[in-house]
Amino acid sequence: MSAQPLLVVNNLTLIYRSGNRWQPVVHNVSFELNAGEMVALVGESGSGKTTTAQAIMGLMAENGRREGGEILLNGVDISQWSQKRFDTLRGARISLVPQDPGNSLNPVKTVGEQVEEILRLHLKLPSAQRQQRVIDLLTRVGLSHPEQRVKQYPHQLSGGMKQRVLIAIALALQPEIIIADEPTSALDVTVQKRILDLLDNLRQESRTAVLFVTHDLALAAQRADRIIVFRHGEIQESGRTEQVISAPAHPYTRQLLNDAAPQRPARVKSATARFSAPAIRATGVMKSFSLGKQQRLQALNQVSFQVARGTTHALVGESGSGKTTLARIVMGFETADSGEVTLDGIVVNGLRGEALRQLRRKIQFVYQNPFASLDPRQTLYAIIEEPLRNFERLSRSQRRERVEAITTRVALPLSLLSRHPHELSGGQRQRVALARALICKPEILVLDEATSALDVTVQAQILDLLQQLQAELGLTYLFITHDLATVRQIADSVTVLKAGEVAEQGDVVTIFSAPQHPYTRELMAAIPPLIPLTHKESA
Repeated sequence: MSAQPLLVVNNLTLIYRSGNRWQPVVHNVSFELNAGEMVALVGESGSGKTTTAQAIMGLMAENGRREGGEILLNGVDISQWSQKRFDTLRGARISLVPQDPGNSLNPVKTVGEQVEEILRLHLKLPSAQRQQRVIDLLTRVGLSHPEQRVKQYPHQLSGGMKQRVLIAIALALQPEIIIADEPTSALDVTVQKRILDLLDNLRQESRTAVLFVTHDLALAAQRADRIIVFRHGEIQESGRTEQVISAPAHPYTRQLLNDAAPQRPARVKSATARFSAPAIRATGVMKSFSLGKQQRLQALNQVSFQVARGTTHALVGESGSGKTTLARIVMGFETADSGEVTLDGIVVNGLRGEALRQLRRKIQFVYQNPFASLDPRQTLYAIIEEPLRNFERLSRSQRRERVEAITTRVALPLSLLSRHPHELSGGQRQRVALARALICKPEILVLDEATSALDVTVQAQILDLLQQLQAELGLTYLFITHDLATVRQIADSVTVLKAGEVAEQGDVVTIFSAPQHPYTRELMAAIPPLIPLTHKESA
């Protein structure tokens, strides 16, 4: 390591204006980052991790400002630089991989144009060379069919694919520092491993330093050299990874570790579930999409599975494996090319109009990103109430009674009902999405990565809530996730999808204890254990 740290943050205090008041959100934060080192900032949502990372990039929101402290890059204080000076820094010396891939790419430009843009701005290369560099970068981050992907627009890619494009942009100029803000939250475990391996290679080859902002303590434990624990805008604890994980000094760190590794045994199906007719049955489902004039992508190929009533079935597999397409077919949002889907014996294929509308009462969808799925203009009361207005003829007082009852059931204070989505935390927004899904008393919930964007503490709370609601209301869950640790915790049965085909399926206990398919074993091997890698001790 060099004598001088690459980055020094010294007594940084950041404040945000809320109404007429300025409130501190980061208090006297100090840390260093050395060349080739990965430092993880961990903590729950709202702890100040991302705000600190944004301040280093000069990307604070308009209502935010630095109140005190300094940010030194190679000994030079950049904290007071103008945006114009920061523009020369961003991408070239410090790159950001943002948290939300959906809002970070330009929807009207192709993927290739957006990766090429940073090369064009900073490097004088011939056009053909630039285009080849773009394909090389997309290949490097593990994007399939890069020659076709360069011509596609962001809306044609999955969340995981979009994240890989953003990582390709961040890597384009081989910067000194990469600030990775939850860079793998949208990625399945195998792609997550590939991306983090890539960051590790960059650290070794180019001495690139990585500031890794994450709520996933297991990932931090596995990958980071040092861990800094944030809470309420302050550093609670920091140190070498093996020290923080094996002997946490602060009670909050101990709580995070406990939430990251819940000691919940896999569940066993009840006798009722085993002998009742399945709530969901899919048989021989086929679906293909056009990739261009001559090409078609076989998204699903002869997929069959069934879900017993009152149980949780997990669909797992990497991005592009067909999980979400299958869920959309089950919901009636997409039509299968062939095959059959039934819900409680009712064939979903080809339902239209009122019949499809009535089906929506039986089955509800909870999206990955609750912020994007909630109307920002509506109060929480109006958001939760809306399905009742669509499906049931109730008086105003009856609707209020139902809204308040379901709000209480998902453990949200009634005082929040007058607020708007932007005033809530991620965990609170996900509870609102659950309340809206449950208000018309459905029998089936389809949960698409419903906990992936949440920090470990809130994730544990939502999973507990889902299990409680299932026990009380007899709900059936179709749980789409790339997080196998969550599957082990919540699911009864599982279907593993690979490239649109069923690789393996069965009950969770059997699949986890004796996976038969090499791909399932690969997925299991990619789950980060909550222990630091042994090589770090001698590093």
